[in-house]
Amino acid sequence: MLQPKKTKYRKVQKGRMKGNSERGHRLSNGMYGIKSLDSNFLTSRQIEAARIAATRYMKREGQLWIKIFPDKPITKKPLEVRMGKGKGAVEYWAAVVKPGRILFEVGGVSLDVAKEALRLAAQKLPVKTRFIIARDYEA
Repeated sequence: MLQPKKTKYRKVQKGRMKGNSERGHRLSNGMYGIKSLDSNFLTSRQIEAARIAATRYMKREGQLWIKIFPDKPITKKPLEVRMGKGKGAVEYWAAVVKPGRILFEVGGVSLDVAKEALRLAAQKLPVKTRFIIARDYEA
């Protein structure tokens, strides 16, 4: 029996991002979080920029959880290359985000600090987001 040829990267097709997020739509670690309101690909650079913005504002107090991971390789062929000759090289890695997905969670800080830190993080992302609070939060 023939075995499939082993390649460095698994070939992944783009797929369609329809419907709401089936998993990752509830806060699991922190008291506060930001939830995506539309679908998009988030690159690893965008996720890192949002992480830096949030942690810089929080000044090493509290904890930040990143609830998405860029595990989808996005390929691209060089400019002015003819059709055929296989799939292009991996250009960057992206995370698939659907509406309802929790992107970041924050815990161990006050409501005001969490709100501002996650607002700064949301500005770095190409999706609309909403600030959410855990149900058992008492003001």
